[in-house]
Amino acid sequence: MRRILLPMILLTAVWGCSAHRSTMTSERHFDEQRHQLVYGDLASSISDRRVLEALNQTPRHLFVPPELVPQAYLNRALSIGYGQTISQPLIVAMMTSALNPLPGQRILEIGTGSGYQAAVLSRLVADVYTIELIDSLARSTASLLDSLNLKNIHCRTGDGNLGWAEHAPFDGIMVTAAPEQIPPALTAQLKEGGRMVIPVGSSNQRLKVLRKRDGKLVEEDLGAVRFVPMLGKSEH
Repeated sequence: MRRILLPMILLTAVWGCSAHRSTMTSERHFDEQRHQLVYGDLASSISDRRVLEALNQTPRHLFVPPELVPQAYLNRALSIGYGQTISQPLIVAMMTSALNPLPGQRILEIGTGSGYQAAVLSRLVADVYTIELIDSLARSTASLLDSLNLKNIHCRTGDGNLGWAEHAPFDGIMVTAAPEQIPPALTAQLKEGGRMVIPVGSSNQRLKVLRKRDGKLVEEDLGAVRFVPMLGKSEH
C-alpha cells in the first residue's frame, strides 16, 4: 500500500507546485503588462503620479470578460456585455486626474459597469458610492468588488440620473456614461467647491469638468469623447 500511495502523494504535490508556479507566472506577466501600460504608455499624457499608481495597483484583467483577458492591458475600450464597455485606460486616467480625488473625500460614481473605475478611485479617496442601472451587472460587479476586499466601495442598483441623495453632498462626482444634459440631481448633490467629470451629448459628446462655485457650475471642456448613452430617466 505504501508503494502505491507514496508516488500518488508525490505526484499530487508536483501538480500542486506546477499550478502554483503557473499562477505566479501569470500574475507576474499581468504585473509587467500593467506596468508597461501605465508607465510606458500613459505616463507621457498623465502627470498625476497618484493616479498612475492607482491604475498600476488595479488589476484590469479581473474587470473584463474571460475571453478578453489577453487584451486587458491594451489601451482600448472593451465590451463587458449588456451593451456596456470598460473605458480605455487613458480615458480612465484622464477623468480620474480631472476629478482630482483626495484622501478623505467621498465620491459618487454614475455607471458602475464592471467596477474598474470605482476600483481605481477607491485607492485615492475614503469612500466611493457607485450606481448601476442594469441589475444583473450591478450584482455581479458588487460581488467582484467584495471578493477583492474593496470595502470602501458602496454599490447599489438604481437610476444614476437621480444620484444617491441620502449620502450627499459629495466631494466629487464621476459620470461614466453620457447624458444629453447634466442631470439636476447630480448638480444638487455636488458639494460647494466640488468637481463633476461628465461626458455630455448624444452624437457629438464633450468631456466636461464642472466646478461648483457659489452654487453654480463653472465649466471646462476637455474635448471630444465617445461614451455609451446614460440610461434611466432624467429629471428634465
